[in-house]
Amino acid sequence: MPHDRYQTVQELAERLEVAEATVRQWIKSGALRAIDIGKGWRISDTDLERFLSARETVPRGSAGAEKET
Repeated sequence: MPHDRYQTVQELAERLEVAEATVRQWIKSGALRAIDIGKGWRISDTDLERFLSARETVPRGSAGAEKET
């Protein structure tokens, strides 16, 4: 992770087009890993990628998807 870019809560909220309170809730609940450096939370690109991957949907017909009957 040494080459990760770290974003503030505000930057991430703007990037994802959600409220800062939403990002803070994700952090508080443990859904999104963040680092508190004293001036606020920072979220690494790697942690954001994990967070988003855990929430992506699987298109129909993909491996592991249920077949319709």
